[in-house]
Amino acid sequence: MLVLLPPSEGKAGSGDGAPVALDRLSLPGLTAARGAVLEALVDLCRGDQDVAAEVLGLTPGLRGEIAKNAGLPEAGARPAGEVYTGVLFDNLGLATLDAAAYGRAERSLLVFSGLWGAVRVSDRIPSYRCSMGVKLPGLGALGAYWRSATATVLPEVADGLVLDLRSSAYAAAWKPAGEVASRTATVRVLQERDGKRTVVSHFNKATKGRLVRDLLVTGAEPKTPGELMDALRELGHRVELAAEGTARKAWQLDVVVTEVH
Repeated sequence: MLVLLPPSEGKAGSGDGAPVALDRLSLPGLTAARGAVLEALVDLCRGDQDVAAEVLGLTPGLRGEIAKNAGLPEAGARPAGEVYTGVLFDNLGLATLDAAAYGRAERSLLVFSGLWGAVRVSDRIPSYRCSMGVKLPGLGALGAYWRSATATVLPEVADGLVLDLRSSAYAAAWKPAGEVASRTATVRVLQERDGKRTVVSHFNKATKGRLVRDLLVTGAEPKTPGELMDALRELGHRVELAAEGTARKAWQLDVVVTEVH
């Protein structure tokens, strides 16, 4: 099973170790593209600060992120699973998994990124600020840029069930197609209250984090979207089929919750 996750806007600080080594990150087919994005981002942030703030969409209170980006080549790296914070990753709780569950996380989780394209949770990266919606000078919109780079790389590692939990901005970087789409499942979180259902936004991340944690802790290994529904139901989640997948479209699953927390 391959689980596709969005990153988090909030990130822990960079580590005290050696800087990122692009040639040691997983998915080596993305190395050249990562180098190009890193160079473009660093050049932007070492130039006019006002331009950098506008391109990156930074408020005055976040302008310190520009200096952080400017120093990325020298910044200490740490495992991506420690860099990404926020609601989804808090509920996923990688740091509290036992060795077996964490090993499954290393093998199955793939975090998408405006800067790195996609990384494993064990890949060592520095803290950065660059969302997938950014248009970098010389490269253009990162969603489109990464879509070209991932077109041949991602299908090579998507050899089983694909659970796609990305937000729309990060889903733009790679869209499972053909035979891969037929074994891909997306998840929508709905809150049911007084007989009515609404789509939740912020708290859907918490639910998705708990779904992934439950799968990792129990060692569930569903191989199809149907088996995934069964596994999640056995774990106590209320899951409904919203739409079956086709050769061109992923399966759509609804997870229904009554309390949002």
